[in-house]
Amino acid sequence: MVNEDKNSVGIVETRTIRVIEPANPLPLVSGKTLAPIDVAYETYGTLSKSGDNTILICHALSGNAHVAGYNSPKDEKPGWWDIMVGPGKAIDTNKYFVVCSNFLGGCSGTTGPCSINPSTAKPYGLTFPIITITDMVRVQKLWLEKIGVKNVLAVIGGSMGGMQVLQWAIDYPDFVKSAIVIAASPRLSTQSIAFDAVGRNAILADPNFAGGQYHDQDAPDRGLAIARMIGHITYLSEHTMHKKFGRTLRASENYKYDFNSEFAVETYLDYQGQRFVERFDANSYLYITKAMDYFDLKKDYGSLTGAFEKAISRFLIVSFTSDWLFPPAQSKELVDALLANGKDVSYCNINTPYGHDAFLLEPDTLGNLINDFIHATRHPQEALAAQACLADRDRTKKVTMPGRARVDYALIESLIKPNTSVLDTGCGDGELLANLMLDKNITAKGIELDEKLVLACVKRGIPIIQHDIELGLANCSDKSFDYVILSQTVQTVKDPEKVFSEVLRIGKKVIVSFPNFAYWKARCQLLLSGKAPITGELPFHWYNSPNIHFLSLKDFDSFCEKLGVTIEKRIPLHKNRLSPVKLAANFFAEQAVYVTSRP
Repeated sequence: MVNEDKNSVGIVETRTIRVIEPANPLPLVSGKTLAPIDVAYETYGTLSKSGDNTILICHALSGNAHVAGYNSPKDEKPGWWDIMVGPGKAIDTNKYFVVCSNFLGGCSGTTGPCSINPSTAKPYGLTFPIITITDMVRVQKLWLEKIGVKNVLAVIGGSMGGMQVLQWAIDYPDFVKSAIVIAASPRLSTQSIAFDAVGRNAILADPNFAGGQYHDQDAPDRGLAIARMIGHITYLSEHTMHKKFGRTLRASENYKYDFNSEFAVETYLDYQGQRFVERFDANSYLYITKAMDYFDLKKDYGSLTGAFEKAISRFLIVSFTSDWLFPPAQSKELVDALLANGKDVSYCNINTPYGHDAFLLEPDTLGNLINDFIHATRHPQEALAAQACLADRDRTKKVTMPGRARVDYALIESLIKPNTSVLDTGCGDGELLANLMLDKNITAKGIELDEKLVLACVKRGIPIIQHDIELGLANCSDKSFDYVILSQTVQTVKDPEKVFSEVLRIGKKVIVSFPNFAYWKARCQLLLSGKAPITGELPFHWYNSPNIHFLSLKDFDSFCEKLGVTIEKRIPLHKNRLSPVKLAANFFAEQAVYVTSRP
């Protein structure tokens, strides 16, 4: 029964609209044509007068148009992403006009292999033409035009839905303002294709398959259930499966020594398979998995970088640490290609134990990411101004970030010219970049490893990549930024020479700041107490300090000389005073800011 939830969209009708008439068939990528085509869809919220608040959600393999709410008062469960979509939720239907359609080839109202072929008056079955992600997106575009949507604020999708989002951003760049790609890939791995192949073979080998014409007889339920069981295993992580099931026996404490399902995980998979056959069509499973197998942006466009040359959307790429079906490395491929094209891209790898299914189970972290990214896309100046630190704009106030002390931002700002490009490595919550974007109209990019700080940058609307800079920045070309900032970072990395050399490669100028471990208070504490010093710029105990290298101004001078680096400016500071220390800087300076370059 329907749950009384003030944040639910309530009862929603699934509607159907014809987008392709019989007289004007749709050309498909395969060379075939298809007509007529009907699309089943749902909408939530209200389209604004300016038409600027549409959010398109693209569902995954086993999904449908029913994203949120209930189709009937008797429904036991709401739509598949009800956790995210509704009044006051991450995708707020009080603010946005949210739409979702069952894609081409589906079995929930949109034309697919279980639809009636007008030329035979029977279900298409295997006579349905092979379809691709491109075909699906083309039909979605026709549907949106039919219902009066002229552009979308954001296209969002997870898994196969993320593939559709990528295709949207590539095929219709002027139509899509932002693209949110969750746990997706530019192409399936060999392993994923293998899983799809096993699932399809389970269906094709079912004696009830009957060449795809099983609609007037017993359906290939066993084959489809096995396909679902195989797929479901890939959606979970080993950690989740162990925690949920372990080696528990369902109905007995002892083994039965037969081949019936007795482990809890076995009976769970049996249940998932049975529930799936009650709502899904075996032929659709064949066609949809084949469409996923064929999706290959690198093959279609010559290179992954080439695929995004004409894209103009803002991108948010999200992966999950425990996802082994679409692992984070595949999302990073997308990020690298977008960075190589100079696109506005943010990336977050959410730490979660839920595996590939995390996009359905992470309403807090993922929900905040989505909500903040969409808001910053629609209201960029508001996002920057609202979050850009101090209301009185007093930049001389010391800013302390979790786990680190930051050098005064006003000084670094003064060193950067307006209308330039700036990369801040270890950018924290993005305060410095936000100030620079507001005050100096810079083109900003940030790099940060801490997940919470990445979320803070997304909230500000700053393009942010979650990345360990010690792994290098191969996706950035030589001298691609006017400035690279290495603020309070050089002493925290394992290999300062590697990191410093890399940022010098990609930045015309590199601004480096660090605490001076030769500061007189630090020297005195070590001399008199015999313990590791604690000062304003070194507010850590030895056991919880992020600082793993200890350097002075003289050390950094020698470091630059060794690497052949030009020191353009050397600014020793005492605490946050903007006036530099002039005498005995290595003794009286608590921190330092350097401007460096390499020919």
